[in-house]
Order: sequence, then structure tokens, then C-alpha cells
Amino acid sequence: MINPLHKSNDINRFILLFKFLKPYYLQVIIALIALIFSASIMLSIGHGLRLLIDRGLATQSEENLTATILVFLALSLALAVGTFIRFFFMSWIGERVVMDIRNTVFEHVVELHPGYFETNLSGEIQSRITTDTTLLQSVLGSSISIALRNIIIFFGGVILMLLTNFKLTVIVLISVPFIIIPILIFGRRVRALSRDSQDRVADVSTFVGESLQNIKTVQAFNHQTVAKKEFGTFTEQVFQTAVRRIRYRSILIAVAITLILGAIGAMMWVGGRDVLAGTISGGDLAAFVFYAIIVAMSVAAISEVYGELQRAGGATDRLIDLLASHSLIQTPSKPETISSDGAGQVEIRSLVFAYPSRLKHPALGPLSLTVQAGTNIAIVGPSGAGKSTLFDLMLRFYDPQQGGIYIDGINIKQLELSKLRDLMAIVPQSPTLFTGNVWDNIRYGTPSASDEQVRKAAELAFADEFIQQLPDGYESHLGEAGVRLSGGQRQRIAIARAILRNPKILLLDEATSALDAESERMVQKALTQLMKGRTTFIIAHRLSTVVHSDQIAVFEKGKLVELGEHNELMETSELYSRLARLQFKQPTPIS
Repeated sequence: MINPLHKSNDINRFILLFKFLKPYYLQVIIALIALIFSASIMLSIGHGLRLLIDRGLATQSEENLTATILVFLALSLALAVGTFIRFFFMSWIGERVVMDIRNTVFEHVVELHPGYFETNLSGEIQSRITTDTTLLQSVLGSSISIALRNIIIFFGGVILMLLTNFKLTVIVLISVPFIIIPILIFGRRVRALSRDSQDRVADVSTFVGESLQNIKTVQAFNHQTVAKKEFGTFTEQVFQTAVRRIRYRSILIAVAITLILGAIGAMMWVGGRDVLAGTISGGDLAAFVFYAIIVAMSVAAISEVYGELQRAGGATDRLIDLLASHSLIQTPSKPETISSDGAGQVEIRSLVFAYPSRLKHPALGPLSLTVQAGTNIAIVGPSGAGKSTLFDLMLRFYDPQQGGIYIDGINIKQLELSKLRDLMAIVPQSPTLFTGNVWDNIRYGTPSASDEQVRKAAELAFADEFIQQLPDGYESHLGEAGVRLSGGQRQRIAIARAILRNPKILLLDEATSALDAESERMVQKALTQLMKGRTTFIIAHRLSTVVHSDQIAVFEKGKLVELGEHNELMETSELYSRLARLQFKQPTPIS
């Protein structure tokens, strides 16, 4: 569940919508003019009805009847034109504004620091960008238009009713407070339930995403039955929440209809007696009944749309909460720059870091380490020693609580984020591929690279051969997360991506772990060539891949316990020698 950083209110929602509506003020003005025009025409029909009865039917003049009908048809045509313009532009505004909101929210979310997603589910965020904005689209495209039109009709109808017959108008208006008060009371409850409903839908989205992304694990453990049951529980929660919301809206509508029709019935009884007494004409009563009906219909429509607007209020609150979240990793206002011909020395000074969820248990440090430009260093140690955490800090996914990391003497916190990451390329232990073709995935970090450069990078990563054997070569789509490739093939695509980036600093996190012996030999040879002249950090569990590294840093429980070359560490480091004997299958000496 996302924790809102501040409590949003009606003003916040208005500011948000105004911000996105402002660029399209011309379309908004046209829509409002068409809305006022069509509402005015609707109100004019009442006057036409009076003329039809008093001048057409009562006078028994065919000429007057024909003229009245022609006026009525003209008003109907004008109403149709006005409604078309209103509907088109309101729908256009809804589609356009929602697209802008989606883009803005995604652009904001994609810049948030990775730590944010440790406590906020990606499925729920996705639901906010899709489901909540879809609800806003419906409201902006139709519900607001309906509400504004009916508000105009309500006030215009009341004014015309007063001009037609004051006494009958008072009878109708007496019922208005009894209609408005339930709308306000039930509307607040509908809004709260609407937000709760959207949260439950987000839970469903999160569960579906996790299950489908890990479908092999689900099926390997025969977890389908349990997954179906859990999914059924989530959907039942969505249903029950929706039922509560629907119940309140149904009560609201039923109460409004009862009061409105009751008021109209009382008004017609009094008005009918006045017609019989000759106080008012039949045309006046017919016009008044028309005005009363459209006023009643407008109140009923407003009461129904109000529920939709409350739902939209809940959705808007959720989007505001998301937009109010700030990244803890920021580019400084006056960033420093590293020379393009900088050497690439990395120095870690008295660094201490703990994850936000475990602040009392440092994952790394205190750590001090210097890696000279153009050299490579292997980071080894048991799982949980802090090796991958160091890479996260170098890329500024997190900032340390103490100390810092310096490149060519400049603290990375003083660099522009994009410039810092341009200096580096990472090949993770579990390579990340995206839905798209081979070109897209290799070119992911270097969009401007030419086809020839992509092919060259693939050849250096020994990926070109298997790529050519794919059904469509480099045009072949790899499926979600590269599901159509083997683990070794995905790894080589990731290596090609890093090669294409041509970085000063390489971060290799078990870059050859998924390869068979022959592929590992070829890729290791390519990496050896690639590492020349570049500062390289290599995380490795298989020590055979790092025995020739310039330095080997041994990590344990987040601390640097030994530093040296392979032969030196075999003599001086008990932890390293034990790891080496286990992997190289050397017998442990008997003391």
C-alpha cells in the first residue's frame, strides 16, 4: 500500500485538473459554449410547448399549429448540433487530459529512487496509472459535462418555473433540501468506498502480475490451485467493496426519485385545480410541468453523476499521492562535471550504508577502498556480504548514510545523475531483457547506436552467431523478459548491451555465471579485451574467473576483510582460501 505524503483535498484535486486542462482552454471554451447553448435550447422547448397548446391547439388554427411545430423542429435541430459539439469536445478533452496525466505520472514514477519500490508494490502503481486514469477519462469525458449541463438546466428551469407560476414553484423547491442533503451525506460515503474499491482492484492487478511473471515457478510447485483460491479471495473483496458502494448509490438515487416525483405529483394536483378554476391556462401548466420534469431529471442526474465524481475524487487523490512522492536521490542544483578524458579512478571513503527498512543493520561498511583507473578488481565473498549493494551505491540507486564514493576525486553525489550513469555499464547476475526485438535490447542503453555498432557489440559478446539463427535474426522478438532465449543467450545479449555502451567503468555482477564452459571461455576472452583501459568491478562466486584480477577484495558481513592478489590471499586469507579450496576441489589440510 502506498503511503500518501500529504492529505489531498478538494483544492488539490482542482489544482491538478486545472493544470492539465489549461493547455486546452480553447477546446474547453468551445465545449462550455456548446453546453450552455444546448441547455438553453432544452429550456426553450418548454416555451414552445406552451405556444403549441395555447396558440396551436386552443385556437384550433392549423396555420398556428404548423408554425409552432416548425419552431419546435428548429429547436430540436439546434439542440442536436449543440449536443454534438459538446459531446465531441468534452470527449476529446477527456481523452487528451488523461493521456497527459498518464504520461506525467509515468515520467514521475520512473524517476523515483529504487528504494521507493521496496515499500510500494509495482502492481498497485500500475493500477493507478491505468485503472484510476481510465476512471478519470470517463468523468472528464462525460460525467462533468452531464453535471454542468444539468446544473444549468436546474437553475434555468427554476427561474422559468418562477416566472410561470410562483406558487407551484414553491411546492417543488420545498423538496430540494430533502434531495440535496442525502446527496451530500451519501456522496461522502461513496467517495470513501470508491477509493477502497480502487485499492482492492490494485491488489488484484498486483497478484496477477506476480503470478504471470513467475508462471514457471507457480506451475513447478503445483501452486495453481492455491493461486486460484487466493485470486478468488481478492476478486471477492473487490466485489464486496463494490456492492457496498452500489448499495449507497442505489439508496441515494431511490430517495431522490421518491422525493422528486412526490413533489411533482403535489404540484400537478395543485396546478390541475388552478386550470379547472381558470387561474392559469393549460399551456402554462404544460410548460410548468415540462420545466418541473427537466428540473427533477437534472437533480436526479446530478445525484447519480455526483457518485461518479466522488469516485473520480478518490482516483484523483491516489494519483496526487503518487505525484507527491519525491525521489530521495536528486541531482544537485549545481552539479560538477568529470572531464571527458578523465581516467576513471574510484575511491570509496569511510562508507556506511543500511537499507531504509533495516537502518539498524548496516549492509555495507565501514568501507574504504581505492581502485586505480584502468585496473580491475574482483569482489568475492559469501552471499549477503554486500557485493551487489556496492554496485547499487555506485549507480546511486541509494545514498550511503556515511562516507561517499568518489570518481576522479569528485563525490558522485555532486554529479548529474544521468552523467554519472553514462560513465558506467552493468551486466547483472540475472540479465534484464525487455519485450521487443534484439536490436531494441542491445541498443537499450545507447539508443543512437547504428546497426553496425550493434552487430559489432554482439560479435564481441559472441552473441551474433545464435542471433543469426533466430527466426528473424536481429528482428526477432524475445518475448516478455527474454523468455524465448536460454539463460546463456540472455546473458550474452546483456553483455553486448554493456559493450555497446563503451563505459569508463564496468560493473560485472556474475557476468558469465549462466554460460556453459565454451561460451564462458569466449565471453571471458571478449571481456578481457573490453576491460583494457577501463576500471572494472567484478562480482564473482566462481573464483576461477577472477584469479588473474589486478586486485581481489574479500567481503564478509558488509566489511572488507582482505585485499590482494590470488596467490597472496591464498596464503593470508582464511576465508578466501577456504572458498578457493571448495571450488577448486583442493583437499583441506589436516591440522
